[in-house]
Amino acid sequence: MSLRQFEYALAVAEEGSVTAAAGRLRVAQPSVSQQIRGLERELGVELFARTPAGLVPTVVGRAFLREAEAAVGAARRARAAARAGAEELVGEVAVAAQMGFGARQLPAALGALRRRSPRLEVTVLEEPSSAELERLCRRGALDLALMAACERSPADAHHLGDEEFVVVLGAGHRLLAADRVELDALAGEAWVRFDRDSALDAVLLDVLRRGGQDPVTAARVSQTATAVRWAALGLGATLVPASAVPRGHEHLARPVFPAVSQPVIAVLRSGPGPAETALLEFLRKEEWGGGDSSSPSGRISREGAGVAAE
Repeated sequence: MSLRQFEYALAVAEEGSVTAAAGRLRVAQPSVSQQIRGLERELGVELFARTPAGLVPTVVGRAFLREAEAAVGAARRARAAARAGAEELVGEVAVAAQMGFGARQLPAALGALRRRSPRLEVTVLEEPSSAELERLCRRGALDLALMAACERSPADAHHLGDEEFVVVLGAGHRLLAADRVELDALAGEAWVRFDRDSALDAVLLDVLRRGGQDPVTAARVSQTATAVRWAALGLGATLVPASAVPRGHEHLARPVFPAVSQPVIAVLRSGPGPAETALLEFLRKEEWGGGDSSSPSGRISREGAGVAAE
């Protein structure tokens, strides 16, 4: 057995087909099929069941894949550790960010990391669902996750600061005359909202319902940049973390009163390597809105999305 066979089997399990796995791995389809057949012959078991929906790991296959994933991760970390003594980091690091959080800080930190170690390969995933981020963290599929804190946050998470939420309004909106918009003044506004499984939509729902409001939905979108641009065009208001407001739209964004913010944390995998440790340090150096999670603006509600609205 080889690590390459392990990697091929993991790709097939994640993609559900040999064709898709070969495309992701950038190898020929027959090569993947041959490696999987050879692995099954060597083990004397069937790792995948052929179903109309695609290739599905068998019971034995699932047990094997858990160990294969651990072996591939260990090999990657061993390579990084072997090179850790060198001035330049080489290897791979997998990062996921909860959509809308650290939208300016993460690219800046990654830029600093890449300038130090240009041969370091970084994969970044933007995920709207906190539940999916937690699942990826539990599986050990991520080296570092950047997300809003919640009641399920690990005890060893690193608090980076707070993300303040702002409301973005259309050009010429009457409430832009104020430096800060009162939530009560938004009663009756139409909203550009996010997908139903998005943590950002849960923030909006929590904030409005605390004030006795139910949102009027003008549209639902998947990306914060789209929400801001549509709000700027007058389709409806939107509520996003301040760092997620694209440049050129800051003049249409206003903090809200009572203030809405969420603590932002970084979660590292168990036994972090030098690359993710370096990235964490660069994230710490970025400017975050507030540094004390015990302050009123940083407190987390233990219900719903975990919004602090004081």
